[in-house]
Amino acid sequence: MSNQTETRPEAREVVGAHRLPDGVAVPDVDPLARNGRRRTPAEEARTLVASSTSGTLATLSDDGSPWASLVTYGLLADGSPVFCLSTLAEHGRNLLERTQASLMVADPTHEGEVLAGGRVTLAGSMVRPADHPLGEAAREAHLEAVPSAGSYLDFEDFSLWVLDVDRARWVGGYGRMDTAHAAEFATAEPDPVHAGAAHAVRHLNEDHADSLLEMARNLGGKVGATAATCAAADRYGLDLTVQMPSGREAVRVEFAEPVATPDGLRGATVDLARRARETSTA
Repeated sequence: MSNQTETRPEAREVVGAHRLPDGVAVPDVDPLARNGRRRTPAEEARTLVASSTSGTLATLSDDGSPWASLVTYGLLADGSPVFCLSTLAEHGRNLLERTQASLMVADPTHEGEVLAGGRVTLAGSMVRPADHPLGEAAREAHLEAVPSAGSYLDFEDFSLWVLDVDRARWVGGYGRMDTAHAAEFATAEPDPVHAGAAHAVRHLNEDHADSLLEMARNLGGKVGATAATCAAADRYGLDLTVQMPSGREAVRVEFAEPVATPDGLRGATVDLARRARETSTA
């Protein structure tokens, strides 16, 4: 009898280029749907950065070693983070000598295992607001996101800095990652429904299992499905995990139109359920 651990094909796919010794199991993760429109890496990155006002800023110390600090930030219209930093802090002094920096932001809406959640790292160089095309809005952008900064922003040791983003490295959990470059990041839009998506997913799974199954069968083409749960929701549609006779599969069902407002997710999902019912009786 073999001692090797059995793994599902879709779980094996998640590890990508990793080389696994015989008998080593991979994480038990939901399969990822390959159909339908979903957020681009640039949209994913902009969404995560817009979902928070704090993150980890990495700068270079005088000996060239990395230094990481918890910081707050606001955002300019192109997604560039705006910081209010003091030279009493090491990161503030570091930037006077070396302007290379990066900001890491983790998805504040994620629940469960930390590394299964989304995060993004923005890399580039710090510039003064006067040296950024949108820098005139830097003060207002920071204060809008961090109102408490009004009590110290004008102290002599504090200064505003803008991270001029060169690239964004997005990680969406196990086996999902990509890079967006400066122009892609600057022109992408944050997803307006992200903040409420986790609540919507819980509600769908707890109260609308029948509708999810109809969506999988009638809109997703999973005719033989016996059960379906919602794994994720965004402005473009729902990711469903479907139980088929052969095992778990994934399918994406799209909204009729992308959701444009934070409160539009419920209406788009109701419309999706209606279309699924109508298709089943057609």
